[in-house]
Amino acid sequence: MKTIEEILDDKIKLPTFPAIALRIIDAVKADDASMSELTKIVSSDPALVARVLKISNSSFYSLPQKVDSIQKALTILGTENLKNIALSFVIVNWMKSSSGESFNHETFWKRAVTSAVAADLISAAIDQRSDDIFITALLQDIGIVILHLCLPEEYLRVFDEKRVTALPVAEVEKKLFGYDHQEMGARILEKWGLPEAIYMPIAFHHNTKNSPESFSTKTQILWLSDRMSSIYHGAKCAEQLKDIYRTLQRSYGFNEEDITKIIDAVAEKTVEILSYFEIDAGNMKPYSQLLIDANEALGKLNVSYEQAILELKRSNERMEILAIELQAANEKLRELATKDGLTGLYNHRHFQEALEKEINRSLRNETPLSLVLMDIDNFKSINDQYGHPVGDIVLKRLAATLQETIRDTDLLARYGGEEFSVILPETDLKGGALLAERLRRAVEVLETTSEDYSIQATISLGVTTYAPSTGSKGMTEFITAADKGLYHSKETGRNKISLVNMSTG
Repeated sequence: MKTIEEILDDKIKLPTFPAIALRIIDAVKADDASMSELTKIVSSDPALVARVLKISNSSFYSLPQKVDSIQKALTILGTENLKNIALSFVIVNWMKSSSGESFNHETFWKRAVTSAVAADLISAAIDQRSDDIFITALLQDIGIVILHLCLPEEYLRVFDEKRVTALPVAEVEKKLFGYDHQEMGARILEKWGLPEAIYMPIAFHHNTKNSPESFSTKTQILWLSDRMSSIYHGAKCAEQLKDIYRTLQRSYGFNEEDITKIIDAVAEKTVEILSYFEIDAGNMKPYSQLLIDANEALGKLNVSYEQAILELKRSNERMEILAIELQAANEKLRELATKDGLTGLYNHRHFQEALEKEINRSLRNETPLSLVLMDIDNFKSINDQYGHPVGDIVLKRLAATLQETIRDTDLLARYGGEEFSVILPETDLKGGALLAERLRRAVEVLETTSEDYSIQATISLGVTTYAPSTGSKGMTEFITAADKGLYHSKETGRNKISLVNMSTG
């Protein structure tokens, strides 16, 4: 499992943080002439200008006069407010386009915007409003998106585990990864250059008791805003409401009517703000209206209370069974999608996807990347003499030996038939040759035996290295070079390795 440090050190591919976002952050950091510079940066993107002006003129701010230019928005709202509004749009738009097909970004950002609106309303109600509360709440769960981007297959297990155990997402993440999205989100935002006032509360928003005292109020606002968002977009609504009412009553002296007004206002303002982010609000209604609708629906049901409870219990039992079955099915599907059925190694499709990612990382970090292609010598004669079932046994034993021989950072795949491939990140041609020789020797001494046969197979290997500094190009050329080395080994005696230097052809 990848650590946070490996993700932060770009050992896993992350999309590049938008240049305009970095420029906005840098402009605000540089106090001298930051106002004019910020205006210039935001004004360079017409779509961003339109969104900033829309939200500036919305009921969210309720400004006394119309804002018709970025300069005016800056004068009325201030540098920090304008920066955070602009960053909110830039980051959401960027993450929506980077999150991949398997991630439901529409649902995620709908919840995030609802949390942001809730945080703003709560902070105003308790007299703790700050310019950056909206963006802090908006990004409080960004660690989930980052983890899904970096560990897409592994992160799907988080959702499966949550369905089965009903544990909070952060607890499941801790169990599977050793860290959670709070820590991931805070660390990545710090790396991007966002201020401590934003990333520190995010680091503790599910664990408010451990928050540093200087951020405790803001962290609690995030905690409350997350629960208000769950009322409209999540499960366990009754539990969330109980937490909200209890906290606002005990800590801030609110009465039930005031709290209900805040919860209703969250829905009303969220619908408006979602449109500026180009996110469909769906049929989002204030909580009070939802209760009225629910009571009307219950009134039409001709069932007793006891019958309703019994049916709910049966439904919950069925859901638990289905969740467990779904988790097992998803695990099987993930395995089928990436693993070879016979050897248990990664399949050709996964190899292609992994190689493309490693090439991109090699280009980005300017580090070497080696590839080994290998083929079992005279494998057809093994199948012809002993039969395909025995040939399969040879393939499985050889695959297990190769897997034991490679390093933890390497990726071994069944390329097809009796061919195998190994991707060697951050490895030059010399390092690739050394590993290839270890693989050759490990196979050479391997025996597959039974009462009826004793088989010793050998492999021929081709090794090449992708080095951005030498002008190496695409994935096809990379594979072709390794394949060229493999066939040279075949043609010149077998049971040997051949190196191909892509820079010299």
